[in-house]
Amino acid sequence: MSINRIMDPIGKIMGLRYKSHPWHGINIGKNAPEQVIAFIEMVPTDTVKYEVDKESGYLRIDRPQKYSNVVPSLYGFIPQTYCGKKVADYANEKTGRKDIVGDHDPLDICVITEKDIVHGDIIMEAKPIGGFRMIDKNEADDKIIAVLSGDAVYDQYNDVSELPQLIVDRLKHYFLTYKDLPGNPSNVEITHTYGKEEAQEVIKRSMQDYRQKLNNLGSLLSEE
Repeated sequence: MSINRIMDPIGKIMGLRYKSHPWHGINIGKNAPEQVIAFIEMVPTDTVKYEVDKESGYLRIDRPQKYSNVVPSLYGFIPQTYCGKKVADYANEKTGRKDIVGDHDPLDICVITEKDIVHGDIIMEAKPIGGFRMIDKNEADDKIIAVLSGDAVYDQYNDVSELPQLIVDRLKHYFLTYKDLPGNPSNVEITHTYGKEEAQEVIKRSMQDYRQKLNNLGSLLSEE
């Protein structure tokens, strides 16, 4: 039985009475991994880093941005995904390492659009076209790159290789520097920029990792 079929009745029933938890109560989309639903936490005008609280599902302030790092696209995660063993195994396979583990979070996604979206805490349909294989210390922290489905400008792009290089460079620079502090650079690296097929494989694996964790939903809600 697919993860979508497991979650659909629960999500629909709970959503009638309560606000759905954005990680667990929102469907990933019937056409995943080719098309996915993205939950947006941050937009380019934000000067504070917002992050979904795993227990309550509300956005919380993770930290003020003390320096000039500004996310260059919409940024959030893909519901009903989890970066666990299968995602980590793929990162190990692609990098030739053996020590990478999952970061125990939903899979991050950047959504590119020509439109000015002024706030987060929204959902949208996005088309994954690539991603960054980012390693934070020894944790797999992939960043899926997507375009807003139906976007008048960016929906024409089907692979990250087709994007203007400046857009890719801006995204890469942000993720390589957004945790840096003066005199204390972060231990983050991007080993690969990959295309649509690998992005879809990462999403598939994150869906499988989520399905394996679903039997212990309490641990998902409490993991840091």
